[in-house]
Amino acid sequence: MSVSNMKFVLVLTTLIVTILGTSLNGCDSKVVQFIFGDSLSDVGNNNRMSRSLAKANLPWYGIDFGNGLPNGRFSNGRTVADFIGDEMGLPRPPPYLDPSLTEDMILENGVNYASGGGGILNETGTYFIQRFSLYKQIELFHGTQQMIRKKIGTDAAQKFFQESRYVVALGSNDFINNYLMPVYSDSWKYNDDAFIDYLTETLQGQLELLHSLGARQLMVFGLGPMGCIPLQRVLSSSGDCQDRANKLALSFNRATSQMLEKMSGKLTNASYRFADAYDVVNDVISNPYKYGFNNSDSPCCSFGSIRPALTCIPASTLCQDRSKYVFWDEYHPTDTANQIVAKELKKKFGFSRVNSGNAPSSAPAIAPAFAPSPQG
Repeated sequence: MSVSNMKFVLVLTTLIVTILGTSLNGCDSKVVQFIFGDSLSDVGNNNRMSRSLAKANLPWYGIDFGNGLPNGRFSNGRTVADFIGDEMGLPRPPPYLDPSLTEDMILENGVNYASGGGGILNETGTYFIQRFSLYKQIELFHGTQQMIRKKIGTDAAQKFFQESRYVVALGSNDFINNYLMPVYSDSWKYNDDAFIDYLTETLQGQLELLHSLGARQLMVFGLGPMGCIPLQRVLSSSGDCQDRANKLALSFNRATSQMLEKMSGKLTNASYRFADAYDVVNDVISNPYKYGFNNSDSPCCSFGSIRPALTCIPASTLCQDRSKYVFWDEYHPTDTANQIVAKELKKKFGFSRVNSGNAPSSAPAIAPAFAPSPQG
């Protein structure tokens, strides 16, 4: 072979390796997101936990989304994360327990680890039997990273995870399904201030752990007026919002915001932001007619006069117009409410578009009702 031919082969080989390497290493892949949360963000993880008591696997969940069948979302439609992600051009990440999840899917769409009943604290929501606490979700994320490193190599994986977006949206269960329930020891071990200190210190350690795992662009969502969800109203004698629960949410938001401000100066190359959603959600609940609703205190899906019927079931009765109700069940907002909240949050925080393209990813497949799953 002549010298010129050898040079041509060498150049061609180098070009092919470079192209393949770029493709395999995901260097040109779009930005994806990793979501850590509770039932407000769950898109099917709990439906795949055989022993979980917190599932959205029955009609009429999902009635206004995709094929109209249950898909794991605790709503009649989409979540706030769905709407915000769509606006930012981010793909909708599949649930971690999706049996079809592969490394290629992760590189293309990210992962959603959110779990109904999960909290910042490991002890939160134990009576749901199976759920992923935030520590468990981070542990699963660490496993995801190991998969991607094996797939594309350490350097490319580090770049991929550092360029990704991260959402952390938990905390309400730590109050509603822990501190405010006398069956949990936290309810008598702490007073309000001490519990919020415990909760925010735990969250700080978890956020520092995520940073050590490469999370650089992260947003922590604060709590809404959790004392105004239908469950809290129906448990009060007056039917009004539970003032103590709302004050706890406001105190948690203040403490978390201050904690993130202190962290921002210590974490290397990190943008950790706090999204205070309290005022937005409170305005929708307090002024429903302003946003086109005519009911903001009771669930659209209810079991006659039996309340609280904690979940929507096939025997439940649906309201006449789902778009006029703020709440879908005793805990969770409707698709329309989530859309309006997401729109208001976008105006408030100015979420910018990350990827090009307009169409959101397709609706998820129906979750199998009793598939094997890791211990929560």
